[in-house]
Amino acid sequence: MDKIAQALSEVGPRLKRLRIQREITLAALSEATGISKSTLSRLESGQRKPSLELLFPIALAHQVPLDELVGTPEVGDPRVRLTPRRAHGRIVVPLTRQPGGIAAWKILVPADQTEPDPRVHDGYEWLYVLSGRLRLVLADHDLVLVAGQVAEFDTRLPHWFGSAGAGAGAVEILSLFGPQGERMHVRAQPRAKG
Repeated sequence: MDKIAQALSEVGPRLKRLRIQREITLAALSEATGISKSTLSRLESGQRKPSLELLFPIALAHQVPLDELVGTPEVGDPRVRLTPRRAHGRIVVPLTRQPGGIAAWKILVPADQTEPDPRVHDGYEWLYVLSGRLRLVLADHDLVLVAGQVAEFDTRLPHWFGSAGAGAGAVEILSLFGPQGERMHVRAQPRAKG
Protein backbone atom coordinates (compact mmCIF):
# COMPACT_ATOMS: atom_id res chain seq x y z
CA MET A 1 0.00 0.00 0.00
CA ASP A 2 2.93 2.34 0.64
CA LYS A 3 4.04 1.98 -2.98
CA ILE A 4 0.54 2.85 -4.20
CA ALA A 5 0.32 5.89 -1.92
CA GLN A 6 3.79 7.00 -3.05
CA ALA A 7 2.88 6.60 -6.74
CA LEU A 8 -0.38 8.53 -6.28
CA SER A 9 1.40 11.37 -4.45
CA GLU A 10 3.76 11.80 -7.43
CA VAL A 11 1.00 12.11 -10.06
CA GLY A 12 0.12 15.74 -9.25
CA PRO A 13 3.66 17.14 -9.55
CA ARG A 14 4.15 15.07 -12.72
CA LEU A 15 0.97 16.57 -14.24
CA LYS A 16 2.09 20.10 -13.40
CA ARG A 17 5.62 19.54 -14.79
CA LEU A 18 4.23 18.18 -18.04
CA ARG A 19 1.78 21.07 -18.44
CA ILE A 20 4.47 23.69 -17.72
CA GLN A 21 7.02 22.02 -20.03
CA ARG A 22 4.47 22.17 -22.82
CA GLU A 23 3.64 25.80 -21.95
CA ILE A 24 -0.07 25.08 -21.54
CA THR A 25 -2.21 27.09 -19.15
CA LEU A 26 -4.77 25.55 -16.81
CA ALA A 27 -7.45 27.31 -18.82
CA ALA A 28 -6.23 25.80 -22.11
CA LEU A 29 -5.97 22.31 -20.58
CA SER A 30 -9.43 22.72 -19.09
CA GLU A 31 -10.82 23.58 -22.50
CA ALA A 32 -9.04 20.63 -24.14
CA THR A 33 -10.14 18.08 -21.54
CA GLY A 34 -13.50 19.34 -20.31
CA ILE A 35 -12.17 19.21 -16.74
CA SER A 36 -12.63 22.38 -14.69
CA LYS A 37 -9.60 24.55 -13.90
CA SER A 38 -10.16 24.10 -10.16
CA THR A 39 -10.18 20.28 -10.50
CA LEU A 40 -6.99 20.41 -12.59
CA SER A 41 -5.37 22.69 -10.02
CA ARG A 42 -6.37 20.39 -7.14
CA LEU A 43 -5.00 17.38 -9.07
CA GLU A 44 -1.67 19.12 -9.61
CA SER A 45 -1.39 20.17 -5.96
CA GLY A 46 -2.31 16.71 -4.67
CA GLN A 47 -5.56 17.90 -3.06
CA ARG A 48 -7.58 15.63 -5.38
CA LYS A 49 -6.87 11.95 -5.97
CA PRO A 50 -6.23 11.07 -9.61
CA SER A 51 -8.74 8.78 -11.29
CA LEU A 52 -8.93 7.25 -14.74
CA GLU A 53 -11.83 9.55 -15.61
CA LEU A 54 -9.53 12.53 -15.00
CA LEU A 55 -6.20 11.15 -16.19
CA PHE A 56 -7.40 9.70 -19.48
CA PRO A 57 -8.55 13.02 -21.01
CA ILE A 58 -5.33 14.69 -19.78
CA ALA A 59 -3.22 11.97 -21.42
CA LEU A 60 -5.16 12.44 -24.65
CA ALA A 61 -4.75 16.22 -24.54
CA HIS A 62 -0.97 15.91 -24.00
CA GLN A 63 -0.77 12.95 -26.44
CA VAL A 64 1.19 10.82 -23.99
CA PRO A 65 0.59 7.29 -22.71
CA LEU A 66 -1.33 7.03 -19.46
CA ASP A 67 1.71 5.30 -17.96
CA GLU A 68 3.69 8.52 -18.33
CA LEU A 69 1.19 10.40 -16.17
CA VAL A 70 1.01 7.72 -13.52
CA GLY A 71 4.72 6.98 -13.50
CA THR A 72 4.40 3.24 -13.84
CA PRO A 73 7.60 1.62 -12.59
CA GLU A 74 9.86 0.25 -15.27
CA VAL A 75 9.59 -3.45 -15.82
CA GLY A 76 12.81 -5.33 -15.23
CA ASP A 77 14.44 -7.57 -17.77
CA PRO A 78 11.73 -10.12 -18.63
CA ARG A 79 14.15 -12.76 -19.88
CA VAL A 80 14.31 -15.95 -17.89
CA ARG A 81 17.82 -17.33 -17.63
CA LEU A 82 17.48 -21.09 -17.84
CA THR A 83 20.30 -23.30 -16.62
CA PRO A 84 20.48 -26.68 -18.37
CA ARG A 85 21.87 -29.60 -16.41
CA ARG A 86 22.55 -33.27 -17.01
CA ALA A 87 20.38 -35.90 -15.37
CA HIS A 88 20.44 -39.61 -16.25
CA GLY A 89 22.40 -38.84 -19.44
CA ARG A 90 19.81 -36.31 -20.60
CA ILE A 91 19.93 -32.53 -20.84
CA VAL A 92 17.20 -31.18 -18.58
CA VAL A 93 16.11 -27.54 -18.39
CA PRO A 94 13.80 -26.64 -15.47
CA LEU A 95 11.11 -24.22 -16.66
CA THR A 96 9.58 -23.65 -13.24
CA ARG A 97 11.34 -22.53 -10.10
CA GLN A 98 8.86 -22.86 -7.25
CA PRO A 99 8.94 -26.02 -5.15
CA GLY A 100 5.90 -28.27 -5.00
CA GLY A 101 2.96 -28.27 -7.37
CA ILE A 102 3.39 -28.84 -11.08
CA ALA A 103 6.96 -28.70 -12.39
CA ALA A 104 7.75 -28.03 -16.06
CA TRP A 105 10.87 -29.32 -17.83
CA LYS A 106 12.34 -29.23 -21.30
CA ILE A 107 14.24 -32.46 -21.86
CA LEU A 108 16.64 -33.52 -24.62
CA VAL A 109 16.89 -37.30 -24.76
CA PRO A 110 19.97 -38.50 -26.68
CA ALA A 111 19.59 -40.91 -29.59
CA ASP A 112 21.40 -43.71 -27.73
CA GLN A 113 18.81 -43.94 -24.92
CA THR A 114 16.76 -46.76 -26.42
CA GLU A 115 16.73 -49.48 -23.72
CA PRO A 116 13.61 -49.37 -21.52
CA ASP A 117 14.16 -49.26 -17.77
CA PRO A 118 10.60 -48.79 -16.41
CA ARG A 119 10.19 -47.07 -13.04
CA VAL A 120 7.27 -46.19 -10.79
CA HIS A 121 6.76 -43.26 -8.44
CA ASP A 122 3.93 -41.08 -7.20
CA GLY A 123 2.78 -38.39 -9.57
CA TYR A 124 1.17 -37.59 -12.87
CA GLU A 125 3.08 -36.70 -16.05
CA TRP A 126 2.23 -34.98 -19.30
CA LEU A 127 4.69 -35.21 -22.23
CA TYR A 128 4.66 -33.14 -25.44
CA VAL A 129 7.06 -34.10 -28.23
CA LEU A 130 8.74 -31.03 -29.72
CA SER A 131 10.98 -32.89 -32.17
CA GLY A 132 12.17 -36.40 -32.91
CA ARG A 133 10.51 -39.74 -32.19
CA LEU A 134 9.80 -40.60 -28.55
CA ARG A 135 9.39 -44.19 -27.43
CA LEU A 136 7.08 -44.43 -24.42
CA VAL A 137 6.78 -47.69 -22.53
CA LEU A 138 3.81 -47.48 -20.18
CA ALA A 139 2.68 -50.66 -18.40
CA ASP A 140 1.76 -53.03 -21.29
CA HIS A 141 1.94 -50.33 -23.97
CA ASP A 142 4.97 -49.68 -26.17
CA LEU A 143 4.26 -46.52 -28.18
CA VAL A 144 6.10 -44.15 -30.51
CA LEU A 145 5.11 -40.49 -30.42
CA VAL A 146 6.22 -37.91 -32.99
CA ALA A 147 6.44 -34.12 -32.93
CA GLY A 148 3.14 -32.56 -31.84
CA GLN A 149 1.85 -35.64 -30.04
CA VAL A 150 1.04 -35.76 -26.34
CA ALA A 151 0.82 -38.44 -23.69
CA GLU A 152 -0.37 -38.18 -20.11
CA PHE A 153 -0.23 -40.88 -17.49
CA ASP A 154 -0.21 -41.85 -13.84
CA THR A 155 3.44 -42.41 -12.87
CA ARG A 156 2.49 -45.20 -10.47
CA LEU A 157 2.32 -47.31 -13.64
CA PRO A 158 5.69 -48.69 -14.75
CA HIS A 159 6.95 -46.22 -17.36
CA TRP A 160 10.02 -45.20 -19.36
CA PHE A 161 10.62 -42.89 -22.29
CA GLY A 162 13.57 -42.48 -24.62
CA SER A 163 14.57 -42.34 -28.27
CA ALA A 164 12.62 -44.55 -30.67
CA GLY A 165 16.01 -45.84 -31.90
CA ALA A 166 16.86 -47.16 -35.38
CA GLY A 167 18.22 -43.82 -36.59
CA ALA A 168 15.45 -41.83 -34.88
CA GLY A 169 17.97 -39.41 -33.35
CA ALA A 170 17.59 -37.26 -30.26
CA VAL A 171 14.15 -36.37 -28.93
CA GLU A 172 13.15 -33.00 -27.50
CA ILE A 173 10.13 -32.93 -25.19
CA LEU A 174 8.26 -30.74 -22.73
CA SER A 175 7.33 -32.51 -19.52
CA LEU A 176 4.86 -31.37 -16.88
CA PHE A 177 4.99 -33.37 -13.69
CA GLY A 178 2.72 -32.97 -10.71
CA PRO A 179 1.81 -34.65 -7.45
CA GLN A 180 -0.44 -37.68 -7.66
CA GLY A 181 -3.96 -36.78 -8.75
CA GLU A 182 -3.06 -33.28 -9.91
CA ARG A 183 -4.05 -33.14 -13.57
CA MET A 184 -2.09 -31.01 -16.01
CA HIS A 185 -5.00 -29.30 -17.70
CA VAL A 186 -8.64 -28.44 -17.37
CA ARG A 187 -11.02 -29.51 -20.09
CA ALA A 188 -13.28 -26.65 -21.12
CA GLN A 189 -16.98 -27.30 -20.96
CA PRO A 190 -19.15 -26.03 -23.81
CA ARG A 191 -21.04 -22.89 -22.91
CA ALA A 192 -24.71 -23.47 -22.18
CA LYS A 193 -26.91 -22.08 -24.91
CA GLY A 194 -29.45 -19.73 -23.55
